[in-house]
Amino acid sequence: MTPAPMTQTPVVLAVAPLSDVDRWLRSDLLLIVLYVVGAVLLARFVGWASAKVIRRIDAEAAGGDALVRSEAEKHRHAVAQVVTWVTIVLIYCVATVLVVQRFGVPLAGLVAPATVAGVALGFGAQRIVQDILAGFFLIAERQYGFGDVVRIAPLGASGTVIGTVEEVTLRVTRLRSANGEVVIVPNGQVVHVTNLSRDWARAVVDVPVPSTADISRVNDVLHDVGVAAYADADLKPLLLDPPTVMGVESLTVDELQVRVVARTLPGRQFEVGRALRARIVMAFRANGLTVGPSLTVAEPAETDAGAQ
Repeated sequence: MTPAPMTQTPVVLAVAPLSDVDRWLRSDLLLIVLYVVGAVLLARFVGWASAKVIRRIDAEAAGGDALVRSEAEKHRHAVAQVVTWVTIVLIYCVATVLVVQRFGVPLAGLVAPATVAGVALGFGAQRIVQDILAGFFLIAERQYGFGDVVRIAPLGASGTVIGTVEEVTLRVTRLRSANGEVVIVPNGQVVHVTNLSRDWARAVVDVPVPSTADISRVNDVLHDVGVAAYADADLKPLLLDPPTVMGVESLTVDELQVRVVARTLPGRQFEVGRALRARIVMAFRANGLTVGPSLTVAEPAETDAGAQ
């Protein structure tokens, strides 16, 4: 009797179904990683593009000197810094919203809590809002920009801060003082600004002479000093016109103050003032005239030091 042929039973491989965690790891988690990585890469690209634009603006500056660049270049430099900062903040904010959505948090349900939190933040962070609004008007009105030498009086401070502007954002202004110190001032705390390098500057030198001196001779010597300074190859590029002798500025019992004024390139008034004082001292000695005990610029001493 022929045995019946054996039938082969098909083998069925059991596949374990994907759990909710596995599905989330393969879908939402992957998108979250892509959002975070994409935001970081996009922010770095914006920073790289901004640095390239700023380098191009600096390269176009006349003479490559930050203190002598035009007002339009200063404004473009400041605007580039602000736009970069705002763009990077927006990128991270959008990435945060997308990540929260992928975590399954309903954004519609967060409207009421976000409103309450926004009101509380508005009361608690009034200074931050004030800084941002002040920074916006500071940039829009072109009060100062990158490379300007400014004197700032912060709110509540007993003195002033003098330095060269290195960075302007919507929230803060960063200055570099004469000693190399970095001073950060919130824009909302600025109550008074003196721009020492806007369009052109003026070097003012008060020359003290004895009250018995011959004023006509003193004026002639100072006039010759101004002509020689304007003819000097090193000083003439910094001067817009020859220094002018204004005459007697003040009078005391023992001393007279004769004022000399020179218009200079923005930010170069301190250098020109030092050069003029040195030339005046040498010229007075050569002509047998006596210089008073103090020969200073008609500005606070901190102003001259803050422009280095």
